Amino acid sequence: MLKNQEHRVAVAPMMDWTDRHCRFFHRQLTRRALLYTEMVVADAVIHGARERLLGFDVAEHPVALQLGGSDPAKLAEAARIGEAFGYGEINLNVGCPSDRVQSGTFGACLMKTPVLVADCVAAMKAAVKIPVTVKCRIGVDEQDPEPALDTLADGVLAAGADALWVHARKAWLEGLSPKENREIPPLDYPRVYRLKARKPNEFIGINGGIQSLEEASAHLAHVDGAMLGRSAYHTPGILTGVDAAFYGATPVAFDYAALIDAMGAYAARHIEKGGRLGHVTRHMVGLFHGLPGARRFRQILSTDANKPGAGPEVLRTAFAAIDFAAAEAEAA
Repeated sequence: MLKNQEHRVAVAPMMDWTDRHCRFFHRQLTRRALLYTEMVVADAVIHGARERLLGFDVAEHPVALQLGGSDPAKLAEAARIGEAFGYGEINLNVGCPSDRVQSGTFGACLMKTPVLVADCVAAMKAAVKIPVTVKCRIGVDEQDPEPALDTLADGVLAAGADALWVHARKAWLEGLSPKENREIPPLDYPRVYRLKARKPNEFIGINGGIQSLEEASAHLAHVDGAMLGRSAYHTPGILTGVDAAFYGATPVAFDYAALIDAMGAYAARHIEKGGRLGHVTRHMVGLFHGLPGARRFRQILSTDANKPGAGPEVLRTAFAAIDFAAAEAEAA
């Protein structure tokens, strides 16, 4: 049986975006897609404020913790801590191209040291009972993606990795910013398809530039999983179709009244703990992209929700700006 076959669709780990509030919100839109944390550095997990870094709501499951690092012993310890917190998967970041990641000799630069990556995976696998996975690029800098990706994949899968998610772009560690690294290097989906053809019994997932559920479905004719990134964050409404399209759920009209109640109650709990409404609502701004009232919805969440003392009633005011009847008529 193919490993991890239940995770056909995932929402990518995204720095500064997929925090616990974002994941709770996304989970209201899809019950089945696999959610990932932002990357958390192994040293921070071991020595930092663990509840702040790792805490999450049980409603987020299935949820995976992404770790950054290159020391097998530290990654193993961080993986143990993550498992104890209740995460269902530990993922190793071998794809992030940011300067702070390079200075720590992890992230995308690990594509150049596949033996070390395999050692890290083996150490993590020995430390935990939950799945250990890897997210990588097809190569970095002047690497030829054919041997570079094969070498990395062969090593981590032999070390016991339960899945390999591949961002189908090179990372250029010199000359491009992290933002440019998500846009400028050309996407090479066929390279990932060829890896899957070589590894028919291993879970190979694809990431990078997937804009719609239709595109995700097309990729799933070639690989085992499709990972949505910026499209899921900027237009989260697309997640409401995931369960029916990929997991066999009965297609029904999305229950926005239940969403309002769930997010209002969640925001109230966060505020009671000393948080601010804007911490939660900043992830919701793009929910009604293209629908009647969406502009007013965005304005309220971008301004009123960030004012001192703002409470859940602001969220309800924002939802009231949407013409749900018109949206339903348009969908019909």
